Amino acid sequence: MKEFIGVIEKLSKKIQRQINLMEVCGTHTVSIFRHGIRSLIPSNIKLLSGPGCPVCVTPIEDVDRMLYISKQPDVILTTFGDMMRVPGSNGSLYKAKAEGADIRMVYSPLDALKIAENNKNKRIVFFAVGFETTSPLIAGTLFEADRKNIENFYIYSVHKLVPPALEVLVNTEELKLDGFILPGHVSTIIGSKVYEFIPLQYKKACVITGFDADDILHAIAMLLKQISDNEPKVEIQYKDAVKPDGNPKAIEFINRYFEPADSNWRGIGIIPKSGLKLKEKYAYRDAQKIFSISGIKAREPQGCKCGLVLRGVKLPTECPLFAKICTPENPVGACMVSSEGSCAAYYKYGRS
Repeated sequence: MKEFIGVIEKLSKKIQRQINLMEVCGTHTVSIFRHGIRSLIPSNIKLLSGPGCPVCVTPIEDVDRMLYISKQPDVILTTFGDMMRVPGSNGSLYKAKAEGADIRMVYSPLDALKIAENNKNKRIVFFAVGFETTSPLIAGTLFEADRKNIENFYIYSVHKLVPPALEVLVNTEELKLDGFILPGHVSTIIGSKVYEFIPLQYKKACVITGFDADDILHAIAMLLKQISDNEPKVEIQYKDAVKPDGNPKAIEFINRYFEPADSNWRGIGIIPKSGLKLKEKYAYRDAQKIFSISGIKAREPQGCKCGLVLRGVKLPTECPLFAKICTPENPVGACMVSSEGSCAAYYKYGRS
C-alpha cells in the first residue's frame, strides 16, 4: 500500500492540477469508503462516484409498474432483496407485500423459477435488475424455463449496459473527468476491449481493477501514470479475473436471449442501446408484453438529489434530505437503499 501511495503522491505533484477520477462500480464505492482511500491520496485527486448501482439507476416508473403487476390476479412477484425497499411513487414493494400482494424476495432467478414450477396456477414475474454481471444468469434461467417447459414464468427486464453510460458521463462537461476506475465484476463478462472507445475518442485514462485497497490504489497510480504521460488507454489491473475478450460463452448466452434497447437511467435519462430487452422470439416470457402497464406516471420524491448523485455532479452530503429525512432505515431515494448506493456508503462511512 505504501508503495502505491508514494507513486500517487509523486505523480500528482508532477501533474500539478486537480484530477477527477470516477469509479463506476458500487462495490468500488463502498471499498473506497471502508478503506479510507480518499484520506490516503493527495487532495488534488478527486474521486467521484458514478451510477454503479443497478438498483439505484432503476427508474421509479419501473418500480411503479412492478407495484401494479404485483396487484394483478394470480401473480407472484419475485425480486432481489434491495429492490423490495426502493420507494416508488406510492410506496415500496415491501409496503405492497404488507398490504397483501404476494411478493417474494429471492437470492437467484432460479429461485423464482422454482416458485413457478411449484405454483402452476400462478403467473410468476421476476423483476430482472442488474448490469452485465447478472444478465447471463437471467439468460440461463430462461433456458431452464424452456427446457423444463415451465410456461408460467416471466421476467421484467431493466438490465443495464455499462459502456453506453460511460459515454454519457465522459460527455458531461460539468464533471471534467480525467479517467475511469472501471468495474471489475462487469468486466469479467464483457472484457476490456469494449471500453477502448474512451481513450481513442475521448482521450481519457481507464483502468479495470479489483476491490481491495491495494487494487484500488494501484489503479489510481496507473491512471495518474497515463495522465502524466498523456497516453490514455485501457489497462487491466485485475488480471486474474479480466481478459480482453471477457467471457465469450456468457456473452453468447446473453445475446441468445437479449438485444440492446434504449433504456431509462434514473438521474441520467434515456441512453440509446444501454439496456437489454428480450428478443421477439421470447416475447412469451416478457412481462412488459403480458401485462398492460402503459400510462403509469412516476413521481420523483420532492427534494431528493439521487439523480445528481448518480451522475457524480453532487455529493450525497449536498442533498438536503441526506441523514435527516433520508436514512437507510427510511430511504427516500434509491441511492440510500442498496449497500452499493453512494448515499448509503456516505451514510455508513463518510459522514465524519
